[in-house]
Amino acid sequence: MQADEGCKLSASWEQEGAALQEPPGEGLGLHEVMEDGNQGSDSFHDVAVKIERPTFRKPFLGGFKNRVTGVEFHNAGSQTVPKKRPEKGTTLFCRETQTALERNRYQQTTNPTSTQMTKRGVYVSNLTDKLITPGKYFTAEEYHKRRLEAVIVLQKNFRRWYARKIVENLKEKKRLRLAWEAQEELRKKKEKEDKLRMEQERKLNPKTKEDFDLLYHALECWRQEETERINRTLSGAERKAALCGLLEEETELIASIGRHKLNADKDNQQKAVLHFLDKCAQPKRWKAFDGKITEMDTQYTLRARELLEIYRSVSMNDIPNDERRDLLLLIRGTVKEHECKLTEEIVQLIDREVDLMSREVKECNLEGLRKRICTLFLQFIKIPKFNPEVAKILKVPPDPLKLYKNVHFCRSCENYLPATEFPIPANSRTIGRCHLCCKLDNEARRRESFLKYRLILENLRKSEADYQDDARIVFLVQQQHLQYMIENIWGCQSALSACSDLYDLVMVRWDKQQEWSPWNTILLTKDEADAHLKLHNLQEAYEASFIHGIKHKHIRAKKYFAQIPVMASLFHRSDKQANAS
Repeated sequence: MQADEGCKLSASWEQEGAALQEPPGEGLGLHEVMEDGNQGSDSFHDVAVKIERPTFRKPFLGGFKNRVTGVEFHNAGSQTVPKKRPEKGTTLFCRETQTALERNRYQQTTNPTSTQMTKRGVYVSNLTDKLITPGKYFTAEEYHKRRLEAVIVLQKNFRRWYARKIVENLKEKKRLRLAWEAQEELRKKKEKEDKLRMEQERKLNPKTKEDFDLLYHALECWRQEETERINRTLSGAERKAALCGLLEEETELIASIGRHKLNADKDNQQKAVLHFLDKCAQPKRWKAFDGKITEMDTQYTLRARELLEIYRSVSMNDIPNDERRDLLLLIRGTVKEHECKLTEEIVQLIDREVDLMSREVKECNLEGLRKRICTLFLQFIKIPKFNPEVAKILKVPPDPLKLYKNVHFCRSCENYLPATEFPIPANSRTIGRCHLCCKLDNEARRRESFLKYRLILENLRKSEADYQDDARIVFLVQQQHLQYMIENIWGCQSALSACSDLYDLVMVRWDKQQEWSPWNTILLTKDEADAHLKLHNLQEAYEASFIHGIKHKHIRAKKYFAQIPVMASLFHRSDKQANAS
């Protein structure tokens, strides 16, 4: 009896130990005091209780924690599975499942239903009935044939409508294309007429060096045509007399061009002086990290701007006498701050003009005196001591020792000039003639116009700068090199259409994946160049003979530029780019 009770007690303790899952660290034995009814209340019995310890740490789902010792006491209700309620054996439902809303809705049944007919004892009204007469019966084959014919009719009408829409769209595109071509033709014609009119205007009213180069070039073309005509039509004494008359006409034309040149130099000199002074008065500029330009005025730039405004006013002729007198007093106060021989002379001339103006002398008699004042005041402005900003722009530095560093001798005019006055080509090894001597030689003998070549070079450099791929060769090529390429290698004509108008020709990359170079270029018109740059495969776009001719021109250009050391060092770079692409 005790054994049975011990077994039952042990089993109950094992179940309780498994449910409680006592945390590790506690004892393995447990003494249980048990009262035996047969032996009395004073009998005790030791029972062994088995405690199962879990292999994982049980999560804390509720209970208490001692703040001092840190011991956690778990809530048994939140740690054990709740007991299930005993089933009563009957199914229970809530009120919502026992009630339903009633609705009336008509519905056509899928199966045929019976109808009520009039019969004996039943009358059904036939006022709303319809009399249906059966039609002609047709088979399934006839039905599908009829559907196919209807589908064909629908397809025919849709295709007709779709074809009409496509044709209308093509007509609209053709109309827009023809209008664009006509507009482009008018634009090109207008541009050409504007260029010719501008060139004619520049010849009639020359102002710059390029304008006079055009004049001398036109004069040379006229002389060659007249000489050829005289040699072809005349002979003997008549030919000599005609050539002498042609020489006299040429001399008169050259003298007329010289007179225009003197007038233009007088106007250009005043513009150059104002540009020089305006350059001195410009504020300091620098580019910030965000790309914005910052400007700052210093005391020297403000001084230069003040002197510029005074010079601009004193060089004007149509000024009232009162304003002229105030201006002269302002100049007198400005120059009197510095005592030297030049300022004393300016003050004396100003006092003389003020005295003559008070005597109401005619302005035509004061013209020479005013020019002297204007010239001396300009000389005053160009002195770095009185205008410090001008020291950075003067061609002749204030320090004479700097003249010995970068000065060369011109063997033509026998003058010592700074290096900026000499054209130094990339293939030159010695210093040649200065700019002035080259200009005089061109006006006297060759009479060439370099305006068209300069425009081609500017367009080429602008297009290469837009690529932003670190192109360098195009900025090393100079105008005379480009002129040699166009005249001797490309024959002054387009490689595709043989157009010889240099105003319409441009140089672009032959292979747009590589940097431009004289051995990676082609001479085309503007429209041809736009189409060429859109090509992806040159081997498929052009014939083999055309590509062979272009490659031959590239070899000639490479042979010419191999004489230039700087260009020769770039051959390997272009070869590496070609291999990489």
